[in-house]
Amino acid sequence: MLDKDLAVLYGVETKMLNRAVKRNIERFPKDFMFQLTKEEYVELLRYQFGTLKRGEHSKYLPYVFAENGVAMLSSVLNSKRAIQVNIQIMKENRLFERKAKSEMVVSLDTGSWR
Repeated sequence: MLDKDLAVLYGVETKMLNRAVKRNIERFPKDFMFQLTKEEYVELLRYQFGTLKRGEHSKYLPYVFAENGVAMLSSVLNSKRAIQVNIQIMKENRLFERKAKSEMVVSLDTGSWR
């Protein structure tokens, strides 16, 4: 998930979320979080908006958080909302994993692969 999307969920500004992460950077190894390259960011914006207009998008490259990075955010943001958001995200991930596993089992049972 992108830092800006997580900031909305956690009810903080993106820059505040990123500051908290930078103060606790040892909690976020590269497989928990990474920063998009300029090329990746431009491609992402083109995919989302089609045509880019100068000055309408952040000049800072966004951070991307993997599931473990999202989980770690609740400990560095340290608020009741952060804890509740983290719990909800983990529940959603668990539901998604169960659904994916059950679909794979059904596909294997029928001999077809999706």
